[in-house]
Amino acid sequence: MALPKQSDDFPGWYQAVVKQADLAEPSLARGTMVIKPYGFAIWEAIQRAFDERIKATGHENLYFPMFIPARLLEKEAEHVEGFAPEVAVVTHAGGEKLEEPLVVRPTSETIIWDAYSRWVQSYRDLPLLYNQWCNVVRWEMRPRVFLRTTEFLWQEGHTAHETAEEAIAESLRILREVYADAAEKVLAIPVRLGRKSAAERFPGAVETYAMEALMRDRKALQAGTSHYLGQNFAKAYGVQFQGRDGTLQHAYATSWGVSTRLVGGVIMAHGDDRGLRLPPALAPSQVVVVPIYRTPEERGGVLEACASLAAALRERGVRVKVDDRDEHRPGYKFNEWEMKGVPVRAEVGPRDVAAGVVQIARRDTGTKESCPATGAGERVSELLGSIQESLLREAAEFRDAHTFRPKDSKEMAGLLGDPGGFMIAGWCGSPACEATVKGDTKATIRYLPLDPEPIDGTCIVCGAQAMEEAAWAQAY
Repeated sequence: MALPKQSDDFPGWYQAVVKQADLAEPSLARGTMVIKPYGFAIWEAIQRAFDERIKATGHENLYFPMFIPARLLEKEAEHVEGFAPEVAVVTHAGGEKLEEPLVVRPTSETIIWDAYSRWVQSYRDLPLLYNQWCNVVRWEMRPRVFLRTTEFLWQEGHTAHETAEEAIAESLRILREVYADAAEKVLAIPVRLGRKSAAERFPGAVETYAMEALMRDRKALQAGTSHYLGQNFAKAYGVQFQGRDGTLQHAYATSWGVSTRLVGGVIMAHGDDRGLRLPPALAPSQVVVVPIYRTPEERGGVLEACASLAAALRERGVRVKVDDRDEHRPGYKFNEWEMKGVPVRAEVGPRDVAAGVVQIARRDTGTKESCPATGAGERVSELLGSIQESLLREAAEFRDAHTFRPKDSKEMAGLLGDPGGFMIAGWCGSPACEATVKGDTKATIRYLPLDPEPIDGTCIVCGAQAMEEAAWAQAY
């Protein structure tokens, strides 16, 4: 079935790719999804990339329950207010009404900081550097598979520190060394890093840092966030320790997370009108080998050559699949694996076997070449590296080509409408001006500079002296 063109119907294109590439499907409860094996394999690769980096920075994985006593959520006022519209509450279980309602985990700061109050007594107990991989539930009003679902998978890091400086450094380290590094080196998604405005911060955070990416429909995607929570949660949950000077002090906190929305980000950052284009570092299968034969007599020799090629690729650490299904013709297989975004397709037919060659096609560019079978392993390895670099470069060039510096609010509104993208402009810091842009254009401030400096310019909304530059965009 043909896909809608991205330029004609991007939402329709996205939904069709998710379905036809066999990634996921809506489940029975509103806003939930079934992640199918191919989609889950992509999530597992994302999970590995982030988990390796999280552990490399000294963090350990653990697990907390998904049911949280409602009283815990009520201890941090700003936090509970921010999540109230999204929280699912269990009031009955075992055929009876519960004495105390249970919240289904929307995030775990509350239950984790309650535990930290028992785990921390002295500065010697700090820092606590923990992370968990789990599911969370947030009652989503406008669900979209992978991007916004009532239940989704993610990791959430929760750390406790002796000083504010350590906690802030932790938040930024996760953003740069874990999140941005994995996004760009594995997912091939270029990201911009920055602070969120007060209106866009995580509930209960002193500062929220984020990585923002631009999708091919010129909308921004918040791809990950890292929060400096100050002492808010430590004070709410009584996490105190004896400091080096003998005084009783409250710990400083961070939390940070990425989720299955990154699968949607990969689809929208790299996909084209023929389906997925997966970065080789992420692809469940980096190469698919398709045998081509017409008669039973040709079959044996072709399959033997395909098996030899696959073995040579596996020796080089390449993830390879031989599609030897007899019930489908080669053309069907080409279309299927093109839809699924496998980076390289290798074709072997009787003439190729006789000539000692392999036909190799790149998914990202569609180019095809003939390669000696004896050197196919080396050539494919070169191509995989080239494809990984090319997808990142192409996405960065696309983002940069859709980053504008409008001269006034009228021009910004026009650019947001067509073609869309990031709008870099002065902002006075007023929530009223921020709300005006959102009301007029549906665009929000996606990020502010990590290291703000005074600028010589005016606010694009009100004309007053600008405090800093902001990046506005319409977003998912």
